[in-house]
Amino acid sequence: MTKILFICHGNICRSPMAEFIMKHLVSQAGRSDEFEIASAAVSTEEIGNDIYPPAKRMLTSQNIPFAHHSARRMTRADYAYYDHIICMDQSNLRWLNYIIPSDSAHKVTLLKQWVNDQMVNDKMVNDKMVNDQMVNISDPWYTGDFEKAYNDILEGCQALLNQL
Repeated sequence: MTKILFICHGNICRSPMAEFIMKHLVSQAGRSDEFEIASAAVSTEEIGNDIYPPAKRMLTSQNIPFAHHSARRMTRADYAYYDHIICMDQSNLRWLNYIIPSDSAHKVTLLKQWVNDQMVNDKMVNDKMVNDQMVNISDPWYTGDFEKAYNDILEGCQALLNQL
């Protein structure tokens, strides 16, 4: 079984959207028994809170089923347990350093890295500097653009499923 943990700042917008989008995709593919999928935060700001209402509305508008969610912070035990720890942006990667001192097992990636099999190392892709749009899923908490976040997350999750 492949265990995936999606990570964002507060675990109320992007990472739970990714969790439920991915669960829906694997269900549609008839592969639910192959995966364990969850989400968590790098901060403690939203612990215990449900999915942010505009994120719920976006999932509902796309017919993505979801359940009650309680935001939680990632732990060191999560690093040991999950096969893939997938962050939404580079800021999440920086915050993750406070939780896990190193990614010695090479489990941590950015969701957009899975699109077109684009593995980003040291902010370089094909010898070109990576811009924020190439690697980051913008935070709709700040932008208000839940549709763009949804579309970017969906694209990343589809690529992830295709490669696993």
